[in-house]
Amino acid sequence: MALAIYRKYRPATFDEVVGQELTVRILKEAAKTSHLAHAYLFAGPRGTGKTTTARLAAKIANCETRARDERFRAQGEPCNQCAACREIDEGRHLDVIEIDAASNRGIDEMRDLKESVRAAPAKGPFKVFIIDEAHQLTKDAWNALLKTLEEPPPQVMIILATTEVEKVPPTITSRAQTFHFRSVTRDEIAGKLAGIAKKEAVQASEEAFDLIAAAAEGSFRDAESLFDQVITFRGKKFSVEDVEQMIGKVAFMKLASFTEFLLTRDLEGALTRVEEIHDGGYSLLQFTKDVIQYLRRAAVLSYQPAMEKKFAAELTDDHLKTLLGHAKLFEPSHLELIKAFIRAYSQMRYSQFPLIPLEIAVIEGLKKK
Repeated sequence: MALAIYRKYRPATFDEVVGQELTVRILKEAAKTSHLAHAYLFAGPRGTGKTTTARLAAKIANCETRARDERFRAQGEPCNQCAACREIDEGRHLDVIEIDAASNRGIDEMRDLKESVRAAPAKGPFKVFIIDEAHQLTKDAWNALLKTLEEPPPQVMIILATTEVEKVPPTITSRAQTFHFRSVTRDEIAGKLAGIAKKEAVQASEEAFDLIAAAAEGSFRDAESLFDQVITFRGKKFSVEDVEQMIGKVAFMKLASFTEFLLTRDLEGALTRVEEIHDGGYSLLQFTKDVIQYLRRAAVLSYQPAMEKKFAAELTDDHLKTLLGHAKLFEPSHLELIKAFIRAYSQMRYSQFPLIPLEIAVIEGLKKK
Protein backbone atom coordinates (compact mmCIF):
# COMPACT_ATOMS: atom_id res chain seq x y z
CA MET A 1 0.00 0.00 0.00
CA ALA A 2 1.36 3.41 -0.99
CA LEU A 3 2.28 5.76 1.84
CA ALA A 4 -0.03 8.79 2.09
CA ILE A 5 1.52 12.12 1.06
CA TYR A 6 0.97 13.71 4.49
CA ARG A 7 2.85 10.83 6.13
CA LYS A 8 5.57 10.60 3.51
CA TYR A 9 6.43 14.29 3.80
CA ARG A 10 5.90 14.75 7.53
CA PRO A 11 8.73 16.99 8.84
CA ALA A 12 11.67 14.93 10.10
CA THR A 13 13.51 17.88 11.68
CA PHE A 14 12.55 21.14 13.38
CA ASP A 15 13.85 23.08 10.38
CA GLU A 16 11.26 21.36 8.17
CA VAL A 17 8.35 22.55 10.31
CA VAL A 18 6.72 25.41 8.37
CA GLY A 19 4.91 28.36 9.92
CA GLN A 20 5.85 27.87 13.58
CA GLU A 21 9.15 29.76 13.71
CA LEU A 22 9.02 30.92 17.34
CA THR A 23 8.05 27.50 18.71
CA VAL A 24 10.75 25.81 16.64
CA ARG A 25 13.41 28.28 17.74
CA ILE A 26 12.64 27.81 21.45
CA LEU A 27 12.54 24.01 21.21
CA LYS A 28 15.78 23.89 19.22
CA GLU A 29 17.55 26.01 21.82
CA ALA A 30 16.24 23.71 24.57
CA ALA A 31 17.47 20.72 22.58
CA LYS A 32 20.94 22.21 22.10
CA THR A 33 21.41 22.57 25.84
CA SER A 34 19.43 19.42 26.76
CA HIS A 35 16.99 21.52 28.82
CA LEU A 36 13.79 19.89 27.65
CA ALA A 37 10.82 20.36 29.98
CA HIS A 38 9.00 17.47 31.62
CA ALA A 39 5.63 18.68 30.28
CA TYR A 40 4.52 20.56 27.17
CA LEU A 41 1.14 21.79 25.93
CA PHE A 42 0.88 22.33 22.18
CA ALA A 43 -2.27 24.27 21.27
CA GLY A 44 -3.56 25.42 17.91
CA PRO A 45 -5.74 24.67 14.87
CA ARG A 46 -5.82 21.22 13.30
CA GLY A 47 -3.08 20.24 10.87
CA THR A 48 -0.54 22.87 11.97
CA GLY A 49 2.13 20.47 13.24
CA LYS A 50 1.36 19.85 16.91
CA THR A 51 1.65 16.06 16.88
CA THR A 52 4.57 16.19 14.46
CA THR A 53 6.45 18.55 16.78
CA ALA A 54 5.64 16.29 19.73
CA ARG A 55 7.24 13.36 17.89
CA LEU A 56 10.27 15.50 17.10
CA ALA A 57 10.62 16.29 20.81
CA ALA A 58 10.38 12.56 21.53
CA LYS A 59 13.16 11.90 19.03
CA ILE A 60 15.31 14.63 20.59
CA ALA A 61 14.86 13.03 24.02
CA ASN A 62 15.83 9.53 22.82
CA CYS A 63 18.18 10.11 19.87
CA GLU A 64 21.24 7.88 20.33
CA THR A 65 23.51 10.07 18.21
CA ARG A 66 22.75 13.12 20.36
CA ALA A 67 23.55 11.13 23.51
CA ARG A 68 27.07 10.25 22.42
CA ASP A 69 28.06 13.11 20.07
CA GLU A 70 28.26 16.50 21.79
CA ARG A 71 29.03 18.33 18.55
CA PHE A 72 25.94 16.92 16.86
CA ARG A 73 23.84 17.73 19.95
CA ALA A 74 24.64 21.42 19.43
CA GLN A 75 22.57 21.36 16.21
CA GLY A 76 19.36 20.91 18.21
CA GLU A 77 18.01 18.31 15.79
CA PRO A 78 17.45 14.52 15.82
CA CYS A 79 19.74 12.46 13.60
CA ASN A 80 16.91 10.42 11.98
CA GLN A 81 19.46 7.63 11.43
CA CYS A 82 19.79 5.84 14.77
CA ALA A 83 17.50 2.99 15.80
CA ALA A 84 15.53 5.20 18.22
CA CYS A 85 14.75 7.86 15.61
CA ARG A 86 13.71 5.28 13.03
CA GLU A 87 11.48 3.43 15.48
CA ILE A 88 9.75 6.65 16.55
CA ASP A 89 9.16 7.58 12.89
CA GLU A 90 7.64 4.14 12.32
CA GLY A 91 5.51 4.36 15.47
CA ARG A 92 7.02 1.29 17.14
CA HIS A 93 9.33 2.72 19.81
CA LEU A 94 8.46 1.10 23.14
CA ASP A 95 9.09 4.29 25.15
CA VAL A 96 6.99 6.67 23.01
CA ILE A 97 3.32 6.13 23.80
CA GLU A 98 0.64 8.03 21.86
CA ILE A 99 -2.80 8.27 23.44
CA ASP A 100 -5.90 9.52 21.61
CA ALA A 101 -7.88 11.30 24.32
CA ALA A 102 -10.97 11.34 22.09
CA SER A 103 -11.39 7.59 22.68
CA ASN A 104 -9.32 7.17 25.87
CA ARG A 105 -10.64 10.02 27.96
CA GLY A 106 -11.57 8.48 31.29
CA ILE A 107 -9.96 8.16 34.70
CA ASP A 108 -9.04 4.50 34.12
CA GLU A 109 -6.82 5.39 31.18
CA MET A 110 -5.07 8.13 33.18
CA ARG A 111 -4.55 5.72 36.09
CA ASP A 112 -2.95 3.27 33.64
CA LEU A 113 -0.72 6.10 32.44
CA LYS A 114 0.15 6.92 36.05
CA GLU A 115 1.24 3.32 36.62
CA SER A 116 3.19 3.25 33.36
CA VAL A 117 5.02 6.47 34.33
CA ARG A 118 6.48 4.72 37.36
CA ALA A 119 8.12 2.02 35.24
CA ALA A 120 11.59 2.68 33.87
CA PRO A 121 12.02 3.23 30.10
CA ALA A 122 12.35 -0.04 28.18
CA LYS A 123 15.05 1.12 25.76
CA GLY A 124 15.86 4.83 25.69
CA PRO A 125 16.64 7.39 28.36
CA PHE A 126 13.11 8.88 28.30
CA LYS A 127 9.54 7.69 28.30
CA VAL A 128 7.44 10.11 26.27
CA PHE A 129 3.64 10.22 26.49
CA ILE A 130 1.88 12.15 23.70
CA ILE A 131 -1.79 12.81 24.53
CA ASP A 132 -3.64 14.02 21.43
CA GLU A 133 -6.99 15.87 21.59
CA ALA A 134 -6.25 16.42 25.28
CA HIS A 135 -9.20 18.78 25.76
CA GLN A 136 -11.53 15.76 25.59
CA LEU A 137 -10.25 14.28 28.86
CA THR A 138 -12.84 14.13 31.65
CA LYS A 139 -12.55 16.10 34.88
CA ASP A 140 -11.58 12.96 36.81
CA ALA A 141 -8.97 12.12 34.16
CA TRP A 142 -7.43 15.59 34.51
CA ASN A 143 -7.27 15.16 38.28
CA ALA A 144 -5.56 11.79 37.86
CA LEU A 145 -3.04 13.32 35.46
CA LEU A 146 -2.38 16.33 37.68
CA LYS A 147 -0.36 14.42 40.28
CA THR A 148 1.89 13.03 37.56
CA LEU A 149 2.53 16.54 36.19
CA GLU A 150 3.26 17.87 39.68
CA GLU A 151 5.91 15.28 40.51
CA PRO A 152 7.03 13.60 37.29
CA PRO A 153 9.88 11.08 37.39
CA PRO A 154 13.08 12.49 35.82
CA GLN A 155 12.93 10.05 32.90
CA VAL A 156 9.38 11.04 31.80
CA MET A 157 8.12 13.66 29.35
CA ILE A 158 4.40 14.33 28.83
CA ILE A 159 3.20 16.27 25.77
CA LEU A 160 -0.43 17.38 25.46
CA ALA A 161 -1.82 18.45 22.08
CA THR A 162 -5.15 20.23 21.73
CA THR A 163 -7.22 22.30 19.33
CA GLU A 164 -9.25 23.81 22.21
CA VAL A 165 -6.82 25.07 24.83
CA GLU A 166 -9.56 26.95 26.68
CA LYS A 167 -10.95 23.56 27.81
CA VAL A 168 -7.68 22.58 29.48
CA PRO A 169 -7.83 23.28 33.25
CA PRO A 170 -5.55 26.10 34.54
CA THR A 171 -4.01 23.64 37.00
CA ILE A 172 -2.68 21.72 33.99
CA THR A 173 -1.54 24.68 31.86
CA SER A 174 0.37 26.13 34.83
CA ARG A 175 2.45 22.95 35.05
CA ALA A 176 3.37 22.67 31.39
CA GLN A 177 5.27 24.86 28.94
CA THR A 178 2.60 26.09 26.52
CA PHE A 179 3.24 26.74 22.84
CA HIS A 180 0.57 28.24 20.59
CA PHE A 181 0.65 26.99 17.00
CA ARG A 182 -0.69 29.55 14.56
CA SER A 183 -2.88 28.84 11.55
CA VAL A 184 -0.58 28.72 8.53
CA THR A 185 -1.17 30.96 5.53
CA ARG A 186 -2.42 29.85 2.15
CA ASP A 187 0.90 30.93 0.65
CA GLU A 188 2.85 28.70 3.05
CA ILE A 189 0.65 25.71 2.25
CA ALA A 190 0.81 26.29 -1.51
CA GLY A 191 4.60 26.61 -1.27
CA LYS A 192 4.91 23.27 0.50
CA LEU A 193 2.61 21.60 -2.05
CA ALA A 194 4.74 22.97 -4.89
CA GLY A 195 7.83 21.49 -3.21
CA ILE A 196 6.16 18.09 -2.84
CA ALA A 197 4.97 18.23 -6.46
CA LYS A 198 8.55 18.75 -7.63
CA LYS A 199 9.76 15.70 -5.68
CA GLU A 200 6.84 13.60 -6.93
CA ALA A 201 7.18 14.80 -10.56
CA VAL A 202 3.64 16.22 -10.48
CA GLN A 203 2.73 18.94 -12.99
CA ALA A 204 0.12 21.48 -11.91
CA SER A 205 -0.43 25.22 -12.09
CA GLU A 206 0.19 27.67 -9.27
CA GLU A 207 -3.54 28.39 -9.19
CA ALA A 208 -4.27 24.67 -8.64
CA PHE A 209 -1.97 24.61 -5.60
CA ASP A 210 -3.54 27.84 -4.38
CA LEU A 211 -7.04 26.36 -4.63
CA ILE A 212 -6.04 23.24 -2.68
CA ALA A 213 -4.39 25.45 -0.06
CA ALA A 214 -7.53 27.60 0.22
CA ALA A 215 -9.73 24.52 0.65
CA ALA A 216 -7.47 23.26 3.46
CA GLU A 217 -8.25 26.36 5.57
CA GLY A 218 -4.91 26.58 7.35
CA SER A 219 -4.20 22.84 7.71
CA PHE A 220 -1.13 21.27 6.12
CA ARG A 221 -2.52 17.78 6.69
CA ASP A 222 -5.82 18.58 4.97
CA ALA A 223 -3.98 20.18 2.04
CA GLU A 224 -1.69 17.18 1.57
CA SER A 225 -4.63 14.78 1.79
CA LEU A 226 -6.51 16.75 -0.88
CA PHE A 227 -3.36 16.85 -3.01
CA ASP A 228 -3.14 13.06 -2.70
CA GLN A 229 -6.80 12.73 -3.72
CA VAL A 230 -6.35 14.86 -6.84
CA ILE A 231 -3.32 12.79 -7.90
CA THR A 232 -5.39 9.62 -7.45
CA PHE A 233 -8.22 11.20 -9.43
CA ARG A 234 -6.28 12.79 -12.31
CA GLY A 235 -2.75 11.40 -12.18
CA LYS A 236 0.47 13.41 -12.04
CA LYS A 237 -0.72 16.16 -14.34
CA PHE A 238 -3.81 18.17 -13.44
CA SER A 239 -5.36 21.60 -13.88
CA VAL A 240 -7.21 23.99 -11.60
CA GLU A 241 -10.45 22.77 -13.22
CA ASP A 242 -9.63 19.23 -12.11
CA VAL A 243 -9.16 20.49 -8.55
CA GLU A 244 -12.46 22.38 -8.72
CA GLN A 245 -14.25 19.24 -9.82
CA MET A 246 -12.59 17.18 -7.12
CA ILE A 247 -13.24 19.40 -4.10
CA GLY A 248 -16.34 21.32 -5.23
CA LYS A 249 -14.67 24.67 -4.63
CA VAL A 250 -14.53 27.53 -7.15
CA ALA A 251 -11.11 28.90 -8.07
CA PHE A 252 -10.09 32.45 -7.11
CA MET A 253 -10.46 34.06 -10.55
CA LYS A 254 -13.98 32.67 -11.07
CA LEU A 255 -14.86 33.95 -7.61
CA ALA A 256 -13.37 37.34 -8.46
CA SER A 257 -15.32 37.47 -11.73
CA PHE A 258 -18.59 36.83 -9.88
CA THR A 259 -17.74 39.46 -7.27
CA GLU A 260 -17.16 42.00 -10.03
CA PHE A 261 -20.71 41.38 -11.26
CA LEU A 262 -21.89 42.15 -7.71
CA LEU A 263 -19.81 45.30 -7.27
CA THR A 264 -20.84 46.70 -10.66
CA ARG A 265 -24.50 45.72 -10.01
CA ASP A 266 -24.67 43.47 -13.07
CA LEU A 267 -27.70 41.41 -12.01
CA GLU A 268 -27.95 39.38 -15.21
CA GLY A 269 -24.25 38.46 -15.15
CA ALA A 270 -24.35 37.52 -11.46
CA LEU A 271 -27.43 35.28 -11.81
CA THR A 272 -25.95 33.61 -14.89
CA ARG A 273 -22.75 32.84 -12.99
CA VAL A 274 -24.72 31.42 -10.04
CA GLU A 275 -26.53 29.10 -12.45
CA GLU A 276 -23.19 28.00 -13.94
CA ILE A 277 -21.83 27.24 -10.49
CA HIS A 278 -24.96 25.26 -9.64
CA ASP A 279 -24.93 23.30 -12.90
CA GLY A 280 -21.21 22.60 -12.47
CA GLY A 281 -21.91 20.60 -9.31
CA TYR A 282 -19.95 22.91 -7.01
CA SER A 283 -20.88 23.33 -3.37
CA LEU A 284 -23.12 26.39 -3.24
CA LEU A 285 -22.60 26.65 0.51
CA GLN A 286 -18.82 26.77 0.08
CA PHE A 287 -19.18 29.20 -2.82
CA THR A 288 -21.32 31.56 -0.72
CA LYS A 289 -18.81 31.36 2.13
CA ASP A 290 -15.99 32.25 -0.29
CA VAL A 291 -17.98 35.18 -1.71
CA ILE A 292 -18.51 36.56 1.80
CA GLN A 293 -14.78 36.26 2.50
CA TYR A 294 -13.88 37.96 -0.79
CA LEU A 295 -16.31 40.84 -0.23
CA ARG A 296 -15.03 41.20 3.32
CA ARG A 297 -11.46 41.57 2.06
CA ALA A 298 -12.53 44.11 -0.56
CA ALA A 299 -14.41 46.08 2.10
CA VAL A 300 -11.47 46.04 4.52
CA LEU A 301 -9.06 47.22 1.83
CA SER A 302 -11.41 50.01 0.75
CA TYR A 303 -11.52 51.39 4.29
CA GLN A 304 -8.01 50.41 5.42
CA PRO A 305 -5.50 50.20 2.53
CA ALA A 306 -2.70 49.30 4.96
CA MET A 307 -4.23 45.80 5.21
CA GLU A 308 -2.70 45.11 1.81
CA LYS A 309 0.43 43.85 3.59
CA LYS A 310 -1.55 41.22 5.49
CA PHE A 311 -3.43 40.02 2.43
CA ALA A 312 -0.15 39.86 0.48
CA ALA A 313 0.86 36.95 2.72
CA GLU A 314 -2.37 35.11 1.89
CA LEU A 315 -2.67 35.71 -1.86
CA THR A 316 -0.54 35.49 -4.98
CA ASP A 317 0.57 38.75 -6.62
CA ASP A 318 -2.00 38.41 -9.42
CA HIS A 319 -4.81 37.64 -7.00
CA LEU A 320 -3.89 40.56 -4.77
CA LYS A 321 -3.86 42.89 -7.77
CA THR A 322 -7.37 41.73 -8.72
CA LEU A 323 -8.60 42.20 -5.15
CA LEU A 324 -7.16 45.72 -4.98
CA GLY A 325 -9.04 46.61 -8.14
CA HIS A 326 -12.30 45.43 -6.59
CA ALA A 327 -11.57 47.31 -3.37
CA LYS A 328 -11.68 50.52 -5.43
CA LEU A 329 -15.18 49.56 -6.62
CA PHE A 330 -16.46 48.95 -3.11
CA GLU A 331 -19.03 51.47 -1.85
CA PRO A 332 -20.74 51.85 1.54
CA SER A 333 -23.97 50.48 0.03
CA HIS A 334 -22.17 47.20 -0.69
CA LEU A 335 -22.11 46.49 3.05
CA GLU A 336 -25.78 45.55 2.70
CA LEU A 337 -24.74 43.05 0.05
CA ILE A 338 -22.41 41.34 2.51
CA LYS A 339 -25.23 41.16 5.05
CA ALA A 340 -27.52 39.62 2.42
CA PHE A 341 -24.99 36.88 1.68
CA ILE A 342 -24.46 36.17 5.38
CA ARG A 343 -28.22 35.71 5.80
CA ALA A 344 -28.31 33.48 2.73
CA TYR A 345 -25.44 31.36 4.08
CA SER A 346 -27.30 30.81 7.36
CA GLN A 347 -30.45 29.76 5.50
CA MET A 348 -28.59 27.52 3.01
CA ARG A 349 -27.06 25.39 5.76
CA TYR A 350 -30.48 23.97 6.64
CA SER A 351 -32.30 24.23 3.31
CA GLN A 352 -33.03 21.45 0.83
CA PHE A 353 -32.93 24.11 -1.89
CA PRO A 354 -29.69 26.09 -1.29
CA LEU A 355 -29.88 27.74 -4.70
CA ILE A 356 -32.96 29.77 -3.75
CA PRO A 357 -31.49 31.74 -0.77
CA LEU A 358 -28.38 32.47 -2.86
CA GLU A 359 -30.39 33.80 -5.82
CA ILE A 360 -32.56 35.89 -3.50
CA ALA A 361 -29.43 37.38 -1.89
CA VAL A 362 -28.12 38.36 -5.31
CA ILE A 363 -31.42 39.90 -6.41
CA GLU A 364 -32.08 41.77 -3.17
CA GLY A 365 -28.48 42.90 -2.85
CA LEU A 366 -28.25 44.30 -6.36
CA LYS A 367 -31.67 45.87 -6.45
CA LYS A 368 -30.85 48.10 -3.47
CA LYS A 369 -29.55 51.55 -4.32
